[in-house]
Amino acid sequence: MIRAFCLAAALLAAASVLAHPPVSVVFDSRGNLYYSDLDRVWRIAPDGKRTVAVKNVHTHELAIDAQDNLYGEHLWYEGERVDKWGHYVWRLSRDGQLRRIIPSREGFLKNYSFVRDRAGNMYWADRGQYGFIRRKAADGTIRAIAQGLKKVRWMHATPGGTLYLVDGRDLVQIRDKKVTRIAKNLAGTSFVRPQADLQHALMGIWTDRQENVYVADNANGEVKRITQNGSIRTVARSRWPWAPTGGAFARNGDLWLLETSATNQVRVRRVTLE
Repeated sequence: MIRAFCLAAALLAAASVLAHPPVSVVFDSRGNLYYSDLDRVWRIAPDGKRTVAVKNVHTHELAIDAQDNLYGEHLWYEGERVDKWGHYVWRLSRDGQLRRIIPSREGFLKNYSFVRDRAGNMYWADRGQYGFIRRKAADGTIRAIAQGLKKVRWMHATPGGTLYLVDGRDLVQIRDKKVTRIAKNLAGTSFVRPQADLQHALMGIWTDRQENVYVADNANGEVKRITQNGSIRTVARSRWPWAPTGGAFARNGDLWLLETSATNQVRVRRVTLE
């Protein structure tokens, strides 16, 4: 009993620190992989060499455009005395030039996201009274493409502009402004992964070339695949203390899985689908 209590206390302490793990794995056109460990952004070359791409940034999401420019955010907390957050957005160009494209500001990022499709449309959740999902086109035009989604967490846009998002514990598809809840109650709760509360039970979303959808079930330590006909299958598992938070497919079809641990470590690994 005492041992179980101590284990639970240790896990809860770790969970309080790991409140918001990274979720992105992205590839550039040369096959370089990028991911964040919340202190820096790493690059893994096709030959396996790992280097730091961007240092000293607390980044949860990444995006890469058609010109191989890499985008991310730096988010910081100024301490309990002032209880303020701050952020800026950075861009690393293909030739290695790093610059801030949104300067340092107080609070959290709004009306901007790292969820983009091939045409350069940007998608984000407006978490106001009506729960809008908004799209900003490359020409700057902003339109609402859905509403009534109140517990939106992570999103993913396919190259063609179909949007997938986590709403609570459900997976939602938005295509041509039609909202479809394609899978419900994908994750529960876990005693051994207490960080996976309602906000973090389901994490990163990505798709394959057939537009099967993959969701990181952080609570259960699994990757779930949802086909276009709604079939759900667990295709990869993480062994405790690790749990999946994101992933992506390389050009050769290999799945690279992003995982975080109960002790706040971050890693990526190549996995074979079951």
